[in-house]
Amino acid sequence: MDFQTHYITPDVKLSRYEGRLFKTEATFDYHMLIWFISGETRIIQADAAYVFRSGDVFLIPRNQPTTVITAPTGDTPHQAVAMHLTTTRLRDFYRDKPFSAPVVAVPKVRQFAAHPLLESCLTSLLPYFQLEGIFPEEIAALKITEALTVLRRIDPGIDGILGNFEEPGKIDLVDFMEKNFAFNLPLSTFSYLTGRSLATFNRDFRKAFRTTPQRWLTHKRLELAHYQLAEKHRKPVDVYLEAGFENLSHFSFAFRRQYGYPPGSVV
Repeated sequence: MDFQTHYITPDVKLSRYEGRLFKTEATFDYHMLIWFISGETRIIQADAAYVFRSGDVFLIPRNQPTTVITAPTGDTPHQAVAMHLTTTRLRDFYRDKPFSAPVVAVPKVRQFAAHPLLESCLTSLLPYFQLEGIFPEEIAALKITEALTVLRRIDPGIDGILGNFEEPGKIDLVDFMEKNFAFNLPLSTFSYLTGRSLATFNRDFRKAFRTTPQRWLTHKRLELAHYQLAEKHRKPVDVYLEAGFENLSHFSFAFRRQYGYPPGSVV
């Protein structure tokens, strides 16, 4: 795998990837504004999946379980510019900017229509990646402020996402897990996103599901994979990543143990 990252600052980076496939699962601590230059990325969240290609601009919201599957397209590598919209920067930005947009409690990935202001803001970043040495924080802050100002201009509802600084509170555990079980995240992340300590999460989970989180998660992920194989007629190699497994061999072993036959024999 050939993955290169060039930073203007810790909050603005250019990534270039020339491998066959790259997958990551995370809940980001900050919103991420992505400008896709080339390649293709599939992003999966609860109840929604997206495919982004050259020219697309979108926002991945913080504190939402997200699977990112990236691959080059033909001989074209994956390239993207990412801005980390940290809570600290956003608090400073919104300090003197009241807004009336309703707060979005559970935001989804948000794509932005093509707009000359947004295109100009993002393409102006590219020359900075050629610089050597320390990039002035003052200029980086200006570029992020410019991006935020443009987003507010072209999408008035964005304030309901970027201007919401609340941390996850205690929510319904069963509903959350039924929607997000396919994300291969640490139990500590699941506990945080449901507003619980890890000990409380484990206790509440056993009470609700009458089994351990690990066993329940494996069972649910295999059920999802079986459905995709049997009803959607997909291949094991196209299913295991989206079902929450890290590699095909582990998926095949777990599938055979649960169902008594290999995933390739499902018809």
